[in-house]
Amino acid sequence: MTDKAKRISANKRKGKSVGAALLNIPYMVWAMIFIIVPMFIVAFYAFTDADGAFTLENFKQLGEYRDNIADSFIYAFIATVITLLLAYPFAYFVTKCKESTQKIIMMLVMVPLWMNLLILTYSIMNIIEANGIINNFLQMLGLERLQMINTPGAVILGMIYNYFPYMVLPLVSVMSKIDNSLLEAASDLGSNAVSRFVRVILPLSVPGIVSGVTMVFVPSVSTFYISQKLGGSSVNMIGDIIESLINKVATRHVGAMLALVLMVIILVCIMLMNRFSDDDEGGMIV
Repeated sequence: MTDKAKRISANKRKGKSVGAALLNIPYMVWAMIFIIVPMFIVAFYAFTDADGAFTLENFKQLGEYRDNIADSFIYAFIATVITLLLAYPFAYFVTKCKESTQKIIMMLVMVPLWMNLLILTYSIMNIIEANGIINNFLQMLGLERLQMINTPGAVILGMIYNYFPYMVLPLVSVMSKIDNSLLEAASDLGSNAVSRFVRVILPLSVPGIVSGVTMVFVPSVSTFYISQKLGGSSVNMIGDIIESLINKVATRHVGAMLALVLMVIILVCIMLMNRFSDDDEGGMIV
């Protein structure tokens, strides 16, 4: 290659890099305003007192809320596991349908994503409340009404109902890319249905599982609206505590401390889950 050709190639690469940098500017500005700046504000309040002086006193109150943090992670874990168990076979079934059927099913799955969380949560309330659809049906059958609302089970049900699409979408995306020739080869080598699932399908769908688990677990562990409406006073998750503390000037710094601790714990959990994903098929979040 001549020197002139090299210069032309270098100028083209430079022009592309400058263009890419210009296209990234709006995203960087958005990230700075709505992600980085709020994180610094939370960190500032967490490490300061009402007078703005540096202190670690806020973190000494962390032990008072360890039960709420533990309950939040337990409920989020249960909801994530159940959602995965429901979404995995459903996603596999979708990938085996013909293309036109897949489009219809995926559209139905995505419909709840177009609705507000408040509407979805109220719909669950109408189903499981004392005078809800389920209890009215039980009464028609001559059975006793069930106490479903204002219980931990109702909160977990609300998480599953609201975040189910976030588990299905990455699973379908990954499973649809599994080459059928791999399954045929496994069959030719003597693998039965269980062996094909364990040795081929499950390992190849790990990125989708990691992505789905992350997308369900993170909002579940930090939720507060779902627990307020479906759990009542019987369930007090860490998101509820943070909201109540942040809304009061006197306890705002403690609320910021809890928010910072929760954010760090969630980031650690995401990093640990990402270690199980070894490609870029949708499993990596951070």
